[in-house]
Amino acid sequence: MSIPADSLLARRSSGVLLHITSLPGPNGCGDLGPAARHFVDWLVAAGQSAWQVLPLSPAGPGNSPYQSVSAFAGSPLMVDLDDLVHKGWLPWMPHQGFDHQRCDFGRVRPWRMASLRQAWKGFGQRASAADREDFATFAAAHAHWLDDYALFMVLDARHGGPWTTWPQPLARREADALQAVRDQADADLGFWRFVQWRFWVQWQALRRYASERGVQIIGDAPIFVAHHSADVWAHANQFLLDERGDPFVVAGVPPDYFSPTGQRWGNPLYDWDAMAHDGYRWWKDRLAHTFRQVDVVRLDHFRGFEAHWEIPATEPTAIAGRWQRGPGQAFFDAVQDELGSLSVIAEDLGLITPEVDALRAGCGFPGMRILHFAFGGDPANPYLPHNYERGTVAYTGTHDNDTSVGWWRSAAMGEKAAARAYAGRCMDQEPHWTLIHSVSQSVANTAIVPFQDVLGLDSRHRMNTPGLASGCWEWRFDWSQVDHIPAERLLAMTRAHGRLPPGR
Repeated sequence: MSIPADSLLARRSSGVLLHITSLPGPNGCGDLGPAARHFVDWLVAAGQSAWQVLPLSPAGPGNSPYQSVSAFAGSPLMVDLDDLVHKGWLPWMPHQGFDHQRCDFGRVRPWRMASLRQAWKGFGQRASAADREDFATFAAAHAHWLDDYALFMVLDARHGGPWTTWPQPLARREADALQAVRDQADADLGFWRFVQWRFWVQWQALRRYASERGVQIIGDAPIFVAHHSADVWAHANQFLLDERGDPFVVAGVPPDYFSPTGQRWGNPLYDWDAMAHDGYRWWKDRLAHTFRQVDVVRLDHFRGFEAHWEIPATEPTAIAGRWQRGPGQAFFDAVQDELGSLSVIAEDLGLITPEVDALRAGCGFPGMRILHFAFGGDPANPYLPHNYERGTVAYTGTHDNDTSVGWWRSAAMGEKAAARAYAGRCMDQEPHWTLIHSVSQSVANTAIVPFQDVLGLDSRHRMNTPGLASGCWEWRFDWSQVDHIPAERLLAMTRAHGRLPPGR
């Protein structure tokens, strides 16, 4: 297996990590509107080839995009409301005075959802024949996941979660019970399909805008899905669930850099034997859908395909878990047989064994290296740039790390001494630019930097703290924080290190 020859992963390139919800804008959180295009323009000015985003799916508990109600759906909060105003389906809306530095999900979500409901009503009253036809075409083409998702969302609004507490005929998906809901809730089902249609249309327009300017999109596919999701409800036989439908084992990772008790994510685990029986159909559909949205996929928790940490559902932490074998090479062979060569980044962080390395190498996927993990004093540390391989994606940090300025301020004295010895005394003046320079000049084909590091922001601007249930995923920036200097410095560095897009 190998990545496609035209993938940005196959050449020297660089990009920036920024989630859609972190973009500026007046409607409470970043979306697919003008600010997204402006950010593409900023990337072009900075000589970047890639924009890496977090999962595009609806955020779940704790506002995490890794605990979504659907692995296929786009987040309703990312739908550009101004587009709906322009279409004539939504009245002009005065600004609500939302925080420009933070997404207040508790306030933003209900207001945006009410606006989308109003737009659905306006669509029903004023949509053109062409728009109605386009909507119908989308709904038919995506019915294999969209119908279950829309039905799940209607039932979730009626009964709440988890889905195992719904009336049993609905929880067990008895045909007559589901048909009765469809007959009664045609307008509500249409609403959820409408929102996904607008997300799809707007996202594809943004992707074309980026592609025309030489910017590829790196997406994110979480390995696991939430139990309270359309995916598990509609495909319960593909997961390790008890007779009631609840998971008896859940996902997580053992104690590591991020947590001394490990991380108990709580997601249900796949029944890989059942999935192999139908040729991994659900996964093939999911990845095909994802690759219709993005150019490159960061495959989250890659090591889980070799072996995953299985935690008894009754355990409050991850300590009592155990390793269980995953599907291995057979899974990727089956996917490649249908989808062809895959432009995938293997997120191979955490406790990585020779078996995981062998699986990644067998797939031909580049792994990840995080510079924040490099300075433990051992020159053989694989996260030090002189130990990188070309087939690597190098980061200063990810959405789970502190910002580089925050990391430097809280680093242990030994780490600081090692970083100064490796990267120079400039670590004390500009730790973020020093680290960006280190990953950019490395041999790694791809270098990705969080936008917070480009702006030199501190820990107050961190995106996520693993294991923290609240206060995460809320960070936003404002264009007033972005002057001409970061783009100019990044452009000069990118040019000097041979990472400019072809033709620049």
